[in-house]
Order: sequence, then C-alpha cells, then structure tokens
Amino acid sequence: MIKEAIEYIVGLGNTRVVDIGLQTYSTEKMHLIEDPTPAPLAVHSLSGLVDYISSKFDGSQQVMIHVKSPTRVECFSTYNSDMKRDHFITAEAMLPTFTFDRYYDSENFNIKLQSVFVQNEDRDIMLKVVGNIQEENVRTVGDDGVSQAIQAKVGVATVSMVEVPNPVSLQPYRTFVEVDQPESNFIFRMRKGPECALFEADGGAWELVAMKNIKEYFAAALEEEIEAGQVVVIA
Repeated sequence: MIKEAIEYIVGLGNTRVVDIGLQTYSTEKMHLIEDPTPAPLAVHSLSGLVDYISSKFDGSQQVMIHVKSPTRVECFSTYNSDMKRDHFITAEAMLPTFTFDRYYDSENFNIKLQSVFVQNEDRDIMLKVVGNIQEENVRTVGDDGVSQAIQAKVGVATVSMVEVPNPVSLQPYRTFVEVDQPESNFIFRMRKGPECALFEADGGAWELVAMKNIKEYFAAALEEEIEAGQVVVIA
C-alpha cells in the first residue's frame, strides 16, 4: 500500500504531453515566455507616420495602416507565430478645444469661431451677428424652433432686429490638419446672456468623410510603397 502511494506521488511530478485529435495537451500548466517588444512610437501628425514608414527604420516588412477614427491612426505588422501583431507607430491628432451642445458667452464664442473653425461664408456671417449683438437679452419673439431674432447693431448708432442664420455650414478643426476639414451643418442657437451654442446636425457623417480624406492622403504620400505591396491602408 505504501509502495503504491509513493509511486503515485512520484508520478504526479512527471509531465506528459498527449495529442488528442488535432489538439495537444499537457499534464503540467505551462507558461509562454514572450520576447520583449518595444512600445509603439507616438506622433501627432500624418506626415510623421509617413516619414517613419518611408525611412524603413525598423526594416522593410509589410505593414498595415488602420485609420481607426478621424483623430487616430495605427500602423502594425501581420500576426506572428503567437498570433499577435507588432504595433510600430500611432498618430494622434492634436486639436483645439470646442464643445458642441454647450452655450458660450458671446465673447468666448467669437474667439472660438475665429480660432477653431476654418474661414468660410457662414462663419463670417456668424461673426458679424455675434460681434454686433447688444448686451441685452436675446429676443425670441416668433421663435419657431429654427430661426431666432436678436437685437444687433446695423449701423453706427442703429439697433435693429436681425435674424440668426440657421442652419449653418461650418468646418471646425476635427481631424488632422494635413487633410481638408469636413464641412457639415450645425444648428446655431442663442439665449439670454447673451450666450451662443452650436449643435451638430449631420448624424456623424463628417467622421466618414474625415477618415476617407486621411486614407486618400496616405494613398498619395505612400503611393510607391502601396504599389509595391509593402503598405496596406484601411479605414
């Protein structure tokens, strides 16, 4: 009895590998020792990512560029023997701050219009309205939910009712500066204070446009590498 117990205990220390069907099993818990991998580089521009790939700094292996969002792009390899990918570099856009669906006082809103939006006709119209508004309550008499009327200077000493433009087509800085900023519609509203706000009105369609613009940027900047099969771009 004692002999059998000792043989059983000794047997517990042995590791056996058994093939069952297409799978391989072991009687001992095993741990994979992974080779250390460097952390991915981080840049804040599309041109920085292009420069890295063009330099072939880490070799000339095939890479994929994934446009994950209007503000983030990742570059990685195909999966290796342990079914993992090597992430080489990430580009994260640095953008000015503007919060939609939030009211700003007229002074700050005026500054944001000039610093966070690309110049176009509707932006200039809004600047004239906001810049000339009187320091009084915004009148909403006859407000139908779309248009509003406010008191604004229309001359050197003249104050009159002015209709607030709505909707407005604007190009805020929402993606990498190397590509065109998507233009989309916004609802422009004003209230007492006076305060101003913009509400997005395109259902997020601008994101698809921005990602398409980024993909086209890489298609032009890395044309040779793409044709040679060294780079694949997806969005």
